Amino acid sequence: MKVLIVEDDPLHRSYLHEAVCAALPECDTVIEADNGTQGEKLARDNKSAHVVMDLQMQARNGIEAARTIWKERPDTRILFWSNYSDEAYVRGVSRIVPDGAAYGYVLKSASDERLRLALRSIFVEAQCVIDREVRGMQQKSLGQVNGFSDTEYEILVDIALGLTDRAISRRRGLSLRSVQNRLQHLYEKLDVYQMAADDHDDGRFNLRARAVAVALLRKLLNYAALERAEAELADWLKAD
Repeated sequence: MKVLIVEDDPLHRSYLHEAVCAALPECDTVIEADNGTQGEKLARDNKSAHVVMDLQMQARNGIEAARTIWKERPDTRILFWSNYSDEAYVRGVSRIVPDGAAYGYVLKSASDERLRLALRSIFVEAQCVIDREVRGMQQKSLGQVNGFSDTEYEILVDIALGLTDRAISRRRGLSLRSVQNRLQHLYEKLDVYQMAADDHDDGRFNLRARAVAVALLRKLLNYAALERAEAELADWLKAD
């Protein structure tokens, strides 16, 4: 068995190396990468390797690297090991997992034993292992606990990118009225509303900008999500 560790922090990388060796006596080769770009290359060169992947890395984040790896080899087993359970990261991972893939999402705050069990469950038994905190966020992000529908979340990202209602309508294949209705749902779920000022007829807030600010503060959006969205927007603009 080969295991590829993709982690930009050298101390965390060393800890993972020891954890893999302790949890997986079947593993005879541990390969290390310190960023997502290098991880993609090493995964390509070692086609049978399972992967332990950090999510937030400087050169190329873990979601982008995992998407490339899964696109080339959908049966790759990947354990995401991260400090973050933000909705932006959870949604990002959920969007790229191939059907039937064995994967995991374990927080770095988890115990040594939890990490050991996750490594064995995913890489040996081909099971999925998701931390409870992450699972709760997944359920919320899927709209099961007053979260956002996929379309609402896409519109939130689009307004963060600066798109107009008409551009969102064209990009998402929705009527203008549907876009505007979903925007109102977003404002309600984010508790964003217009407070009329004493001396201004048009109120105090630009609701779109306020919604983006609240989404960032609540960690519904983050730099990695917007970076990925900007790349997708560039592709759409070229094709449009």
